[in-house]
Amino acid sequence: MQIFGVDIGGSGIKGAPVDLERGDLAQERFKVLTPHPATPDGVADGVKEVVEHFGWTGPVGLTFPGVVSGGTTIRTAANVDKSWIDTDARALFSERLGGHDVTVVNDADAAGVAEMSFGAGRGRGGTVILLTFGTGIGSALFVDGVLVPNTELGHLELGGHEAEKRASSKVKDDQQMTWEHWARRVQKYLAHVEMLFSPQLFIIGGGVSRKADKFLHLIEGVKAEMVPAQLQNNAGIVGAAMHASKGG
Repeated sequence: MQIFGVDIGGSGIKGAPVDLERGDLAQERFKVLTPHPATPDGVADGVKEVVEHFGWTGPVGLTFPGVVSGGTTIRTAANVDKSWIDTDARALFSERLGGHDVTVVNDADAAGVAEMSFGAGRGRGGTVILLTFGTGIGSALFVDGVLVPNTELGHLELGGHEAEKRASSKVKDDQQMTWEHWARRVQKYLAHVEMLFSPQLFIIGGGVSRKADKFLHLIEGVKAEMVPAQLQNNAGIVGAAMHASKGG
């Protein structure tokens, strides 16, 4: 069975049909740049371009980089335009896609569900936290495999700063940090999250997970096991399709 998944990020909108039996992309993903400003209309046009690239006509699952209330209403918009707040995203995307059956879910939650089903969290009990390092820092919290939605732990305050403003991979790139310098910031952040939740496992996701060998071994003093996401930056697309397969 295939369902289309779209992952909306602060820098890119990417999507592909997903093979739900394998938990992997059925075709090579297609990506467009997120418009700036990332308004609802602009992002919806980007999503339409991605979906139409494949000629897709069935259900579509989408992720959003913020809190999604009730599978429809956007409550936060840290890395996209503030005009998203209180937007009925499900209605907007369905209209723009010509009446497609659409579901919307928090981006990190989608990635987490995919990793727990097909990736690094498969078969793991206890408290597991997936963190996606990208334009911001997304989070997905699981207790014995059950998702606690919309945690948004990237917005925790750390040393007087919002964590994602100090330790996202975008900050690393923007400030041209070495891997060692950035790893120290990530270490402080992980230690803070660990103090609050005492997880057994951290799954490190987002685009930077492809380069886990550059920084994970530099992080010290964290008691929880740390592993890179196995689905890497495709986890959000897979999780979006999984969410759509269940009707949201």
